[in-house]
Amino acid sequence: MKKKTVKPTKIQWIKMCVVMVLYLAFLFWVKSWWGLIVVPFIFDAYITKIIPWTWWKDLENPVSRTIMSWVDAIVFALVAVYFVNIYFFQNYTIPSSSLEKSLLVGDYLFVSKMSYGPRVPQTPLSMPLTQHTLPVFNCKSYLEKPQWDYKRVSGGKVQLNDIVVFNYPAGDTVALNPMYQVDYYPMCYGYGQELYRQQYGTLPVLDSLPIMEQRKIYAMYYEAGRQYIRQYPQEFGEVTWRPVDRRENYVKRCVGLPGQTLQIKEHIIYLDGKANKEPDEVQYNYRVVFRQPLPESLIRELDLSREDIAGLGQRGVLPLTNHAYQVLASRKDLVESIAYDDSDDTEGIYPLNQATGWTRDNYGPVWIPAKGKSVKLTLDNIAVYERPIKAYEGNDLQVKDGKIFINGQETDSYTFKMDYYWMMGDNRHNSADSRYWGFVPEDHIVGKPILIWLSLDKDRSWFDGHVRWDRLFRLVDNIK
Repeated sequence: MKKKTVKPTKIQWIKMCVVMVLYLAFLFWVKSWWGLIVVPFIFDAYITKIIPWTWWKDLENPVSRTIMSWVDAIVFALVAVYFVNIYFFQNYTIPSSSLEKSLLVGDYLFVSKMSYGPRVPQTPLSMPLTQHTLPVFNCKSYLEKPQWDYKRVSGGKVQLNDIVVFNYPAGDTVALNPMYQVDYYPMCYGYGQELYRQQYGTLPVLDSLPIMEQRKIYAMYYEAGRQYIRQYPQEFGEVTWRPVDRRENYVKRCVGLPGQTLQIKEHIIYLDGKANKEPDEVQYNYRVVFRQPLPESLIRELDLSREDIAGLGQRGVLPLTNHAYQVLASRKDLVESIAYDDSDDTEGIYPLNQATGWTRDNYGPVWIPAKGKSVKLTLDNIAVYERPIKAYEGNDLQVKDGKIFINGQETDSYTFKMDYYWMMGDNRHNSADSRYWGFVPEDHIVGKPILIWLSLDKDRSWFDGHVRWDRLFRLVDNIK
């Protein structure tokens, strides 16, 4: 007598879907580790009873059984990896030089989401193991609805000088052409200014104007640039919005904590008036004039990349650690002159809609918002706190006739709902960081890099140091 194959019925599939919805709803509300660890096993045990997952084992065709066994193994592996990737660990690659020489381009990191407590997915319906775009198909890898509110399992707090992975706060709006995917807001202001210059021949001197006049002109720049970008989708691509957990992942060092007052004076960071310790491998740009080309041996000794050398040719500057500076300054036979690059300007500095006079080396002071703490709002500081209040905490903020209105009510203060952080790169003159896009809200925090498990030098071949063996399995906490 042939054994009958028991396949899932429609009723069983419906039951499974109902239980899946209840399970996801529970994950949305859960705030403890026992829920994340225990509930999946209970869920699996219950579903196994109502739906015969292994029906394929009773198939008579051995080829079908073999194929289904592989499908079953692959699905199980994907689900397991997806679960681990969401709540426990994630692999991350250093794509840019903003943290050099602490973390290098080509470092592969294990990022712990447990260190600060993992977030419950805010965009639950998404393709596993993708951030925001499906490879090959080049389309969204997630559904925008449902969108869940921010929830995080209890964990540790971000500590001062931690290296942190987070979602790029200013990445909520992007133009999808890969060339323009990063800096949408500065791009709007930039094109708006250029259009104004073309029309009137020059730009107004904003720092000589009252703040309300500044805001009016900046708003005009932004709207003109925004309309221009949307007018040419063939060049810039479609302009779209991304949820918090679908924004690009960035990695920087936390140099300012909630409630602290940060100021940068002559490139040194001060917190509440006290100088913060600089990273051991902090870099700054130096203007260097060489008497002869840099020998390859010295390039390798100072660990200079092709990107560094290109910067020397294009802008006449080299990013150097203090050690590298000392070495070059002592080589009078090779170096004609070397000096700190103090060519500061105010362009692109946060906030983008006020002429503060702040620069990359001289910034602030600015108070970093803390959950439950209030800030007194004035026309002088509203541009600094406007984006957190509006974009990150979902309020309607208007400035009319010199008065500030939040959700329709005139006010002179605001109490924050989240903690915020100030993130900067160790390659201080070559890092797009909080000096350019402001605070990082706590709901954007992804995790903490724990271990460098692989490091590849893109400037060298496999037989000439492509693998940086000395960096393998190095703990990130040891990088100060």
